[in-house]
Amino acid sequence: MIFVTVGTHEQQFDRLVKKVDELKGRDLIREQVVIQTGFSTYEPSNCIWKQWLSHDEMYRYVKDARIVVTHGGPASFLMPVQMGKVPVVVPRQQECGEHVNNHQLTFAKSLSSRGAGLIVVEDIADLGDVLTNYDRYVEKKRDKNTYHSNNLVFNHRLEEMAESLFAS
Repeated sequence: MIFVTVGTHEQQFDRLVKKVDELKGRDLIREQVVIQTGFSTYEPSNCIWKQWLSHDEMYRYVKDARIVVTHGGPASFLMPVQMGKVPVVVPRQQECGEHVNNHQLTFAKSLSSRGAGLIVVEDIADLGDVLTNYDRYVEKKRDKNTYHSNNLVFNHRLEEMAESLFAS
């Protein structure tokens, strides 16, 4: 199953929703596709879709999906990363009326260039190839993955400090 989320930003992301629906309709995607459409106005005809999902629903879809496609909002792509998945990130773009600027693109490209486990799709025309050859893209990413989150280190050190404060 492929799960697509556009997040909760108040501008549409029809470009992504329409492209995935088109790929499914042309049978270039053969597995089930579930899309969270948010404020998008395009209604998919070839995919299962729901405008909004609860956090529990989102978690289940991300967990069960073989591929997670997300916009460039960190909250959306960090969930699959934390589950050990390599999300396909399609950043919202200002010139398409999807956001107020291109910070999602800048941020996702920056993380990816530093070895984060993200597959960034800047040109929507490349999405079909990325989804069709996802496993190959993931292997390339994993071979080059040099990005390490400091969250675990921070949490471990904080835990040690807390334990030392309460040890008597």
